[in-house]
Amino acid sequence: MGQDHALKQTPLNPIHRRTGARMVDFAGWDMPVQYESAVKEHLAVRTAAGLFDVSHMGEIEIRGPDALSLLQELTCNDVAALQIGQVQYSALMHPRGTFVDDTTVYRRGVDHYFLCVNASNQEKDFAWIWEHAQGRVTVENSSDCYAQLAVQGPEALSILQPLSSVPLEDIRRYWFIEGKFVDVACIISRTGYTGEDGFELYFPPEFAEKIWTAVLEAGKPRGLLPSGLAARNTLRLEAKMALYGNDIDETTTVLEADLGWIVKWHKGSFIGRDVLERQKREGVPRKLVGFEMVDRGIARDHHPVYLNDKPAGQVCSGSYAPFLEKSIGLLYLPWEHCTLGNEFSVDVRGKKLKARVVATPFYKRPK
Repeated sequence: MGQDHALKQTPLNPIHRRTGARMVDFAGWDMPVQYESAVKEHLAVRTAAGLFDVSHMGEIEIRGPDALSLLQELTCNDVAALQIGQVQYSALMHPRGTFVDDTTVYRRGVDHYFLCVNASNQEKDFAWIWEHAQGRVTVENSSDCYAQLAVQGPEALSILQPLSSVPLEDIRRYWFIEGKFVDVACIISRTGYTGEDGFELYFPPEFAEKIWTAVLEAGKPRGLLPSGLAARNTLRLEAKMALYGNDIDETTTVLEADLGWIVKWHKGSFIGRDVLERQKREGVPRKLVGFEMVDRGIARDHHPVYLNDKPAGQVCSGSYAPFLEKSIGLLYLPWEHCTLGNEFSVDVRGKKLKARVVATPFYKRPK
């Protein structure tokens, strides 16, 4: 038990342990990887809804007249395009054109921005932003001020609406509202990391148990299940959403990661722009692609990959996809091997099994 005390805990840790969740060390946090069954939780999110404790994520707030120019320099998306109440997916940029982190940027006021960053990167991200901050701007790591829950799935809206005075249907995708949820002041956004419709709730940590219990009780009759990191991982993989540390990091450029849509060239200079411009001009040497197994077997993270029997890297993210009922994954291949249908092999427990490049996302939510 000694080790558990060294891990950070979300405010819901006692609830997870009481309900018998299987706990793991995730980025230094004691987190539920699954409750009853990762597959059941995955399918619940695709068909009904899942409730995730994502309070381990980091929050950084940037305020002041120079907040916009700071974020324009640090990120590749166009922060100036954000209206108050709008969110964008972006990247904190390294001079090499690679990821310090991927992040969602919320515009809360005229000169007030709120970043949700990865749990493992919150201190690093804060230090990076702080180091570049100049002029009339304040940067605050406010991660301890927020707990965060995510409710994902086709039933999310109908489960949550009775608990809120805010008309949740009016929140468009990648927008947010600040209002009451179970009588608690919350930021309520509609972004998601599963490929489904859904909402995120940010609120003071002391209300975590109250809100978790209310959502669980409201959702049970509609098929909602508490869901852990394992289901979150397979859901985001089916939707081809990158995971920092697996698919993107400080060695992968935004264009190599197939995320060129978050680079807004018209906005002017930003850190790493020169590298990305060169790659755009000359072509990327490699690209993140999706694959599915042709031979029977499951390709998992870090399994070695071979092109024409020569080592060609490794699987970044790989798993059996419960909803699609096949084995899928993401990996970087040399540009000339990224064509749809191109075959390669993955070393699965000493056997070289055939896989092929396929179109992504693997899963698209029905309209």
